[in-house]
Amino acid sequence: MSYELQHVAVKRAFNGAASTYDAQAVLQREVNERLLDTLSYVSIDPRLCLDLGSGTGNGASAIKKKFKRSKVIQTDLAFSMLKNAQRKFRRLFSGQRFVCGNVYALPFNDNTFDMVYSNLMLQWCSGLDAAFAEVSRVLKPGGVIVFSSFGPDTLKELRQSWQNVDDFTHINTFIDMHDVGDAMIRSGLQEPVLSTEQLTLLYDDVLQLMRELKCIGAQNVNTKRRKTLTGKSRLSKVVQHYETLRINDKLPASYEVIYGHAWKMEKIRNTDSQTISIDELRKEIRSRGYKRT
Repeated sequence: MSYELQHVAVKRAFNGAASTYDAQAVLQREVNERLLDTLSYVSIDPRLCLDLGSGTGNGASAIKKKFKRSKVIQTDLAFSMLKNAQRKFRRLFSGQRFVCGNVYALPFNDNTFDMVYSNLMLQWCSGLDAAFAEVSRVLKPGGVIVFSSFGPDTLKELRQSWQNVDDFTHINTFIDMHDVGDAMIRSGLQEPVLSTEQLTLLYDDVLQLMRELKCIGAQNVNTKRRKTLTGKSRLSKVVQHYETLRINDKLPASYEVIYGHAWKMEKIRNTDSQTISIDELRKEIRSRGYKRT
């Protein structure tokens, strides 16, 4: 089913969740820690970093601890999220700055950042090519993007439960790892490295899961979603189906997490060309019997 994430709806959802996000974002903090661990395999010492989709600032704080000499600019679509982040960094010399911005039109000059860091934001982009093109634009030559996102198996149990009720899109559709890599290459980013892992959270009931998703702003923003309120009858059927998945008195919620990084190359490599000296060229001409006219 085709879908399109609505920019305004995403902004509204995360602005509305700013006050409840930190208390419920357990998975987001865990993925952030794992994403930071991947930096051990990337040889960088960035002085200017962009935390893209920074939320309430957890990623930016961790970046600053890891790269103590770095300056971090936090940018997010949701102004309320940035305001909460700003309260965590009140010191004048914290090395943090805050800019409300759209990933499709980042308010920064070309070739600005040594690293773009993005934890669980890209899954909200309906146009990955455009997003990665902007990332490539603001990265310095030799700069790197390091990111995490969600893959298509995310919340598969909840998706299947809704599919037993109606044909509307109730769970956001997430992009496959290989398609993410292709989008990076099309956007001019080079040498992408991607991996995935499956994480499972356990809940007492499905309503607990739904409340948590709402509290972190992870609401259904697809254009194919149902526009009217969900009735008690439909919700009851979702709960009933999800209950068939209960294991050891808990309900599972699966998350497919994609980790990746790619570079903005300093020079475009031309693998189709070769270098040859004038003397070698003359020898080649003589050996083939070409005559000068």
